[in-house]
Amino acid sequence: MTGRSSAIQFTDQLFGHLSRAEQRQWAHAYVRGLLSTRGRKSIPRLATAASDSPTASQALHQFINESPWEWAPVCDQLQRWAEGRVQPNAWNIGSVVLPKRGDKSCGVHRRFIPRIGRTVNCQIGAAVLMSTDAGELPLRWSLLLPEPWDQGPRRERARVPRTVTTPAETHLIELIDMLVKGSRHEPVPVVIALDGYLDARRLIDGMNQRRLDFVLAIPDTFPLAPLAPASAGRAPRAHRPVSTAARILGERRTEARIPTGRPGAVDVRNSLVQLPGTPTADQPPHAFRLFAPSPAQQAGAGELWLTNMVHEPVEVLLRYTDRRTAFGETITLLERGFGLRDFEGRSFPGWHHHMTLVSAAFTYSRLAAPAD
Repeated sequence: MTGRSSAIQFTDQLFGHLSRAEQRQWAHAYVRGLLSTRGRKSIPRLATAASDSPTASQALHQFINESPWEWAPVCDQLQRWAEGRVQPNAWNIGSVVLPKRGDKSCGVHRRFIPRIGRTVNCQIGAAVLMSTDAGELPLRWSLLLPEPWDQGPRRERARVPRTVTTPAETHLIELIDMLVKGSRHEPVPVVIALDGYLDARRLIDGMNQRRLDFVLAIPDTFPLAPLAPASAGRAPRAHRPVSTAARILGERRTEARIPTGRPGAVDVRNSLVQLPGTPTADQPPHAFRLFAPSPAQQAGAGELWLTNMVHEPVEVLLRYTDRRTAFGETITLLERGFGLRDFEGRSFPGWHHHMTLVSAAFTYSRLAAPAD
């Protein structure tokens, strides 16, 4: 089987639900262009790689920015295709900063970016990656809409669907639901590091309601309380002093030196905690483990993590937090080789169309048979 015929079969599987043959044709052309075009992946350059027709660029622009095809079914098929080849070890979720000029692109706004220490005119996206033994594979995306884009004429011009009305945290939880329900495997832990762009408490509540294991990066100021253990025959204490995550680790921590597979070991601070609230005999508090690698031992440390997997060894939890590094490396690959930042349209559907096709091209490049 040739690489070309295999790629066509791949895009046919992902886009087979589209009723029009020309839509399927341009989907294949876009994926092929992302895989083969060097440098910037603009629509004119992708069109040139796909066709000699002088109208190819206009047709491809129409397919991405104007055509009303749904991207969720494509993401479903991409997950099925990927899981037919590799097994998920975790769902790896993080933020992606996409710098933009002007104020017309959907969701664009000026935002202080902690990682680079300055304010940037940008879009903020959330990427959901499948962690596998073959690396991280992007499967779904969410464009985080700031308040100015939540309603009004800007939202209408960007063609944001009416169904996108829930808080961003709820929408992200819905994406996780799709992944879990669509997977052929048992649920795996969810690793979330969103740099403060979303409400951590809402995410925790959503994970708890679904009984999903998670490891979540939280800010130093996140409110927590030391775990209130129940005495024999008694309910947990009704009130515990609420403090910040950073202070609890400073005052009520245990230490563990954990081998990391690299030279030396990592000092990990950790403590059992609960969310603020009033537990009762019928509803005892959820136990969580708050932990952080020692800043003196690990570059980039100082991040605090919260998990409901309180019985897992700390070295296992550290393997999940290491997925943040893998996330960043994958986003860099998507930016440099697959046109992640090269979308030139302004609409909400266009953004998701582009990101979905970028995911398809990247995942195909990682999992296609060597003979392709």
